[in-house]
Amino acid sequence: MINKFKKFFSGYSAAGPIEYIVAGLGNPGREYENTRHNMGFLAVDTIAEELRFDMKRLKFKALCGDAVVSEKRVLFLKPSTYMNKSGESVIDAMRFYKVPHQNLIVISDDVTLEVGKMRIRRGGSDGGQKGLKNIIYLLGRDDFPRIRLGIGEKPHKDMELAAWVLSRFPKEDGKLLTQVFGNTFEAVRLIVDGQIDKAMNKFN
Repeated sequence: MINKFKKFFSGYSAAGPIEYIVAGLGNPGREYENTRHNMGFLAVDTIAEELRFDMKRLKFKALCGDAVVSEKRVLFLKPSTYMNKSGESVIDAMRFYKVPHQNLIVISDDVTLEVGKMRIRRGGSDGGQKGLKNIIYLLGRDDFPRIRLGIGEKPHKDMELAAWVLSRFPKEDGKLLTQVFGNTFEAVRLIVDGQIDKAMNKFN
């Protein structure tokens, strides 16, 4: 699924300035690995694995790496500030590279979408996602692209939301996750290429 999009990505760092930042949101630490709340981390890790670039550089309170996407140099970011303070890392990177808000792409989880579904928006409210909320608060605006990946609703209303988002996916969701990460990969390429409308029409 993902390999057919690799022609649009070089997978190698390039000289020249960072033009875009793709921030995948999640929580650091082994206890949070592969949890629903870490969909942003998982999406970025998948892209990094396919393009063969490392996400091991420590900078901006994050793990980061860069690659060329649609002939533009893109910084991929996994904030290590924990979800509620994601904006601290994102804003630091944006200021350092002087990346404008419209060139920030945030990837996060969404409990209102089924697993395997995604929603792309030009901007808007945080929808209750605390990482997005912190980014919007520190940036002072909400008009930046975001890709929200479904993790499914709580299986029953009495379950604590925190328990649900910090739970792990069952094996049977594997194919859906592979597909949605492939779609995320292409959506990033389209947005960086200035084709967000096409991405929204194709994947929303």
